[in-house]
Parts: sequence; C-alpha cells; structure tokens
Amino acid sequence: MTTSPTRPLPAVQLRVLTDEDAHAWHHLFADPDVMEFLGGPAELSAYEEITARQRMHDAQLGYCLWTLLDADGAVIGFTGAQPWPREKEWGPVGEIEIGWRLGRSAWGQGYAYAAALATLDRVREAGVPHVVAMINDANARSIAVAERLGMTLTDRFLLPGGAAYGRRYELTLGEG
Repeated sequence: MTTSPTRPLPAVQLRVLTDEDAHAWHHLFADPDVMEFLGGPAELSAYEEITARQRMHDAQLGYCLWTLLDADGAVIGFTGAQPWPREKEWGPVGEIEIGWRLGRSAWGQGYAYAAALATLDRVREAGVPHVVAMINDANARSIAVAERLGMTLTDRFLLPGGAAYGRRYELTLGEG
C-alpha cells in the first residue's frame, strides 16, 4: 500500500527521544532489511549513544532525530535533522542532513513522507535555510521520498569502501 494524492497521509507525531526509545529503536531496526543500506543492525549501545546525542541537538539547535510515533502513539521509527558529523571523512560536513528510518511494519503506508514533511516544517521554524539528504543509490524507497519532497539530486558519488554509490539531494527551505 502506498499513499497517493487521493489518500490522506497518516497522522504522525514527533517527540524528543527518551531513554526507552533506544530500546524501541534497537528492536525496530534489528531487521537486516531495515538496515540494508546502513551497515546492518547495531548494538543497543549505539542507540543509547544516538538518543543522548539527539537530545543534546534538540536542546542546542531546536531540532534532532525525533522518535516517530503513529496516531496511536506507537514508536515506528525516527525522522528529523542533524548536523553532518564532523568526524566523518566524507559527506556534507557543516550541512544539515534530514533523514528517516522506519520499522518494517510501517513501510509502504506514507509514514516516511508524512514524517519528512513534519521534519521540514520544524527545521524551517528553527531557521534552517537548506537541508541535504544522503541516500544509498540502491535505496529506492528513500530516493522516492526525497524526490516527492521536491529535493534536487545534486551529486552521485562512490560511498566509502567503494562497493556502492550514494546520492546527495538538496532542498532550499522558504520562510516558515
């Protein structure tokens, strides 16, 4: 099932992460298919570190990777924006990257697009003028979301390790 212009988007809620979200994400993202383009499932400690860092981003910047909830309040993934990590040796250092990741049960229902729209609203309100999305070339679902958002493909590049390509999408945000 996919959303169309005639079907309304699902309701989504974004919230600043809690300690419990590290456990929820670890469970949701333990599926190798969910993590196919991200190096495979991660340990719980990785999600504990991410949630702590994202709470700091929210407090300092007014945006982060928020926990994504469905209309019933169930955790279905995350969406949001964050500065590209300076410690990475590749990518758009100094830019703000938007992203989304959903548990498999939420795929194909319009949640990623609805969440990305909510993210754009929030980062625009926080004064972010421009965002990027870095997407694995084989990740057709995320590419479709970026393109539906109106993002422009500005680069295609070899990812670290040299086994796959990535895409850089950009979007200039208007006044909120």
